[in-house]
Amino acid sequence: MPTLHFRSFLLLLTAVSIAFVSILLPYYPAIFWGSVLAVIFSPVHRRLHHAFGGRHPSLAAFLTVLCITLIVILPLIFIAGALTTEVAGLYSRIHSGQLNLVHYYEQITAALPPSLQGWLDSIGLGDLLSIREKLSVGALQGSQFLAKQAVSIGQNTFGFVVGLGIMLYLLFFLLRDGPSMVPTLKRLIPLEDAHRRDLFQKFATVVRATVKGNIAIAATQGLLGGLMFAFLGIQGALFWGVLMAFLSLLPAVGASLIWVPVAVYFLVTGAYWQGIVLTLFGVLVIGLIDNILRPILVGKDTKLPDYVVLISTLGGLSVFGLNGFVIGPLFAALFMACWDLFPEAVAAHRQTQTEDDTSETPASEP
Repeated sequence: MPTLHFRSFLLLLTAVSIAFVSILLPYYPAIFWGSVLAVIFSPVHRRLHHAFGGRHPSLAAFLTVLCITLIVILPLIFIAGALTTEVAGLYSRIHSGQLNLVHYYEQITAALPPSLQGWLDSIGLGDLLSIREKLSVGALQGSQFLAKQAVSIGQNTFGFVVGLGIMLYLLFFLLRDGPSMVPTLKRLIPLEDAHRRDLFQKFATVVRATVKGNIAIAATQGLLGGLMFAFLGIQGALFWGVLMAFLSLLPAVGASLIWVPVAVYFLVTGAYWQGIVLTLFGVLVIGLIDNILRPILVGKDTKLPDYVVLISTLGGLSVFGLNGFVIGPLFAALFMACWDLFPEAVAAHRQTQTEDDTSETPASEP
């Protein structure tokens, strides 16, 4: 192909690719999670495919999608509905004054010894009038935000249904046709076979480890934390449990951002057994789940240090939102994989250049 024709083709290819990606962007979450679920549940699809003797790939894909719907999507929809109701009730209690955060803060500061009260005064946290105003405004704004999110979820039901349908539709074809699509994708990447194989393997490993590991940890911590809050009689146990599950996506800190302040409140207000029980449960149960399971389920498979997992997760969440808890560690793992392959690629390139130079050197005359 002449140079002008080839460059024109590259320009056309770039233009149509940008146009196609811009068309897909509104449904990026559905496409992303459809691809992630296809990677995670591909072993289930393979087993069903083999169980049918390899003759009914569509039936195996349909049954896999049905399993995903029953064990993943429907429970999430149920939890989201219950959470919306609880958030609306929380907003109503804060707006009516039944839930007064200022009163809780005053109880805590009044129970502190004079030395700590003086320290709070020195850092500007002892002015109850100022703190009362800040907490009132913050509680009202926070509750309004939660209420708006709950209302927006209800108003965006049609968009949610469309996105869910696209995700399930795409998931079906990715499961059914995925094995035949992978070789085509590999051919489009201008790398050596070994490098392509390593990168695809790293991609699948990181997606499976990150999603399964983080979701398993978050669900376990949120469930146990919510049950403990319900046992202690704390209102909104479902809401706090879901919030702990969400914060559990952050390594090292996670759910402690919720249960530690509540335990401190119990201890300083005289509810000693509730505070001691919650503290022991948080340290020995919730904390150990994060410290033991996360390196096993996430760090071991991805071969990423804990600090890289933490930073990449935080960065991914800040850039991509909730989807970032997968995208962040995925980019970090691919970054480290590419740099691991870099010395080998440089050595191979130099060897190729040396061979080309040798072949181009004219043979010396006798």
